[in-house]
Amino acid sequence: MTRLSSAFSKGRPVIAAFVTGGDPTPGDTPAILDALVAGGADVIELGMPFTDPMADGPAIQLGNLRSLGAGTTTADLFEIAKGFRLRHPDVPLVLMGYANPMIRRGSEWFAVQCAKAGVDGVICVDLPPEEDEDLGPALRASGIDLIRLATPTTDALRLPVVLDGASGFIYYVSVAGITGLQQATSDSIADAVARLKAATSLPIVVGFGIRTPEQAANVSTVADGVAVGTAIVELVGEYGAKAVGPVRDYVASLRRAMDAASKENVA
Repeated sequence: MTRLSSAFSKGRPVIAAFVTGGDPTPGDTPAILDALVAGGADVIELGMPFTDPMADGPAIQLGNLRSLGAGTTTADLFEIAKGFRLRHPDVPLVLMGYANPMIRRGSEWFAVQCAKAGVDGVICVDLPPEEDEDLGPALRASGIDLIRLATPTTDALRLPVVLDGASGFIYYVSVAGITGLQQATSDSIADAVARLKAATSLPIVVGFGIRTPEQAANVSTVADGVAVGTAIVELVGEYGAKAVGPVRDYVASLRRAMDAASKENVA
């Protein structure tokens, strides 16, 4: 059983917590990652900073700028990942970002570095499966899960293409647009998750537009997990190197709400 599959077999909905690597500095990121785990996150999404994060809203764009302004490099991210793996041998770590930093030195190089650093999965936001000739095969050859995105516009014809070669989990983008600014209705999420579950046995994690404990709890009653990023990155932007406590407490508030909803669902 992989670390990712183990995370989804705990009998509770998963929290996939996102933070931009190197924000506010590469030296501060390890403690923030530890705070995510301490708060109850089951999967860590480490964002790779990029100059043109087209799918991200203002908060994560600013996180990218803070990280790049601090001089964060891809090498720094792999060092952060290696350190995380030593401290948390059983917690899944996923790199999330855009194709350019991933394939600039070649897909095989990137995949090998992921494996060496103890990375479990990769989410590439702007690489459609129809154009994934190199990265996906390289990741699979190195034992790294390629986590694909499904959206409200992914229809029945395209869904099999999205699912082909996907592993780890499916990340359902609950709103059409950028991160952090919109919120989908509970009914639309429930319908979408049901449609995805009918097509794949992979766990479904819902992200984009989830911010409050109540929202996380509601989504967790129909999905296998929730992905939260913007609210965490905002805390890092507000508190900087002192964000450890606020980040831990915020994630813990999500965990409490989701656990309570899970108990009510069982009852």
